[in-house]
Amino acid sequence: MARFCLQLNTGAGRNLAVASAGGTGKRKSSPIERVELPEKVKNSRVLVLGGTGRVGGSTALALSKFCPDLRIVVGGRNRDKGDAMVTQLGNNAEFAQVDINDSKSLDKALKEVDLVVNTAGPFQQSEKCTVLESAIQNKTAYLDVCDDMSYAFRAKSYMKRAVEANIPAITTGGIYPGVSNVMAAELVSAAKSEGKGEPQRLRFYYYTAGSGGAGPTILSTSFLLLGEEVVAYNRGEKIKLKPYSGMLNIDFGLGIGKKDVFLLNLPEVRSIHEILGVPTVSARFGTAPFFWNWGMVAMTYLLPAETLRDRSKVEQLVQLFDPLVRKVDGFAGERVSMRVDLDCSDGRSRIGIFSHKRLSESVGISTAAFVLAILEGSTQPGVWFPEEAGGIAIEARETLLKRAAQGTINFAMNKAPWMVETNPKELGFGIYV
Repeated sequence: MARFCLQLNTGAGRNLAVASAGGTGKRKSSPIERVELPEKVKNSRVLVLGGTGRVGGSTALALSKFCPDLRIVVGGRNRDKGDAMVTQLGNNAEFAQVDINDSKSLDKALKEVDLVVNTAGPFQQSEKCTVLESAIQNKTAYLDVCDDMSYAFRAKSYMKRAVEANIPAITTGGIYPGVSNVMAAELVSAAKSEGKGEPQRLRFYYYTAGSGGAGPTILSTSFLLLGEEVVAYNRGEKIKLKPYSGMLNIDFGLGIGKKDVFLLNLPEVRSIHEILGVPTVSARFGTAPFFWNWGMVAMTYLLPAETLRDRSKVEQLVQLFDPLVRKVDGFAGERVSMRVDLDCSDGRSRIGIFSHKRLSESVGISTAAFVLAILEGSTQPGVWFPEEAGGIAIEARETLLKRAAQGTINFAMNKAPWMVETNPKELGFGIYV
């Protein structure tokens, strides 16, 4: 029997939680609640670069369901794939042939666009923020799903230019980083408003079954991250650690359970430390089946870091492994989960959980939630991380999380760990840890 509950409280002790579980059977897309945008932006034109790929295509589909009045431009290099996506999206969609490495092609596509969504990864080792530069030049609002620390902070260096052009821009938007950053900001905000202890330690834990249905891009991203030292913070001190080390077994709660996760170099670690002022921050990631984790660990020991930093060599590795990954994905599924833990100086711990059956669907819904927030005016001129008040206004965070959480099997915010874990320990007298 299906279970569903929704709880939304505002104020100092606010929390937002959704949990659902349904029966088995043929997989189908989760229903998306329609959003009525303000009249002045109701018919906006949104260009999704990489729109023929897994992440971009998922974003375009989610946007078309959230707001059927939006005019969606699918940007990509392959016209046949673009036309197929336009057919799937319906009458308000069109295709634009765009090469993001060709400035003329990019500028032409951005001329009459209100917002551009850059999903054309991987972002690792990109030396320029070409799309952001073009967006500023053409006075077009901007969003990317960057998951690379160097690229994200390079994007932030365009702050002054974006302000002068009166352009709102968000980098590292999407599911993770993105929704995970907003979850962290909400946990920190709630802790400070309750005034019972200062935030001391924040940890991101991520899990994705198989490749998450996200295609070769996620493989490229994963392999490139294995070539980077992990940046973490311990009591305010920046430390560097070996990638895919420091294994922990983490309980992701309903629908996921306990999974092994490993250290990775992710941009939200530095941005949360610097922006929210949390002295200790780290991020870990794990996948399934278990032998994929073993393979990732083996690669960090057997392959030189230089090889894993070389995009051409990584692309060769992806071509080698991709057929096998597709086969394993058939039985591994593509469940995704994020857990954000915040520990405070008074000894209290609060967490957020976000779990979905299909990453390929959830990443589009999450990215679309950021698009809607920008169109509704939640983002000020400048270049922002999602957790900054200038990126997603504080009063808009709960709305963004509620939209992004549509279709989740488990979503909870600002809860004690025992309230969402699968097997909490009871000490007696109704006290759990």
